Amino acid sequence: MSFAYHRSLAPMMWAFFALVLVETATVHLIIALWWPALALALSIASHSVLVWLALLIRSFSRQPVLIVEGLLHWRCGSLRRVAVPLDQIAGLRAGWDGPLIKDRATFNAALIAWPNVVIDLKTPLPSRRRVVTRLAHKLDDRDAFAAAMTRLLAAS
Repeated sequence: MSFAYHRSLAPMMWAFFALVLVETATVHLIIALWWPALALALSIASHSVLVWLALLIRSFSRQPVLIVEGLLHWRCGSLRRVAVPLDQIAGLRAGWDGPLIKDRATFNAALIAWPNVVIDLKTPLPSRRRVVTRLAHKLDDRDAFAAAMTRLLAAS
């Protein structure tokens, strides 16, 4: 089963891209007036970041959230991902607030959007930098995901 999130995340990320583009052009113009060599080096670095950001946004549609062979593949494009066995999922959370989403124990794949799905885990997932006990995302079809998770969790 595949669950898209690109229609929810990409518009906000493209707006962020446009803001970064305008800010970068403005800063580069100002710096170029005083230090042309620095402006050239800064332009090369900024161009690389803009290309990376565009590729990240485009990866949202190619890398959806998947449920395959007993694993939930929780993805955020090519940036972040985690695989969770379905038997480690406690259930969908009915409500959440800002501190819960900002907590280090929440793996928030919604980036700059407010998540519409939060999953609690039975046991924490160890990662390199932190322990994850919740997953959050902004999915395009939250209801279809909730129905699929309810069916799968009831079957196990």
